Amino acid sequence: MSKMVEFRWHGRGGQGAKTASLALADAAFLAGKFVQGFPEYGPERMGAPINAYNRIGDERSSIHSNIYEPDYVVVVDETLLTAIDVTAGLSEKGAIIINSDKDPQRLVPALKGYKGKVCVIDARKISEETMGRYFPNTPMLAAAVKVSGVIPEDVFLKNIETSLKHMFAKKPNVIEGNMNAIKRSMQEVKTL
Repeated sequence: MSKMVEFRWHGRGGQGAKTASLALADAAFLAGKFVQGFPEYGPERMGAPINAYNRIGDERSSIHSNIYEPDYVVVVDETLLTAIDVTAGLSEKGAIIINSDKDPQRLVPALKGYKGKVCVIDARKISEETMGRYFPNTPMLAAAVKVSGVIPEDVFLKNIETSLKHMFAKKPNVIEGNMNAIKRSMQEVKTL
């Protein structure tokens, strides 16, 4: 049986963690993978913590539950490191990917003894410089693909552009900024 790769996204309402997980599912689907992408939230409001999930593999998954032992955790909001246990169940063979302008080493004390790879990307800086506003989900999506290798980079770039063209059919002017953010993020993600 082929390996299934599982992601858990932590963000706050309005930051686009759900949208990023669905975009990852879409790009992986276009690459011929079997995918799941879904959020978990209750009566949330803007700014409240939310989770989203992805399962990506070469075979159909019969599992339909939240992900409790992910290979990768994507933290869209650094303040969640002290608010919740983002490393719960995280495989030490995987990685945690954090939106931060800090060096990865400085974040280790907040990770409750996690011994796997710690990666950071300054999603604020990248999104503001490439898209003109703070949209952390686009850089975080690119960093997740780069760190995990779940989809070859060239395939991801082609597929995510297709997905963005569909997603922003009525706003084609935002596609270039998103693509620039994605390409730059794939180059700038730092790993400890």
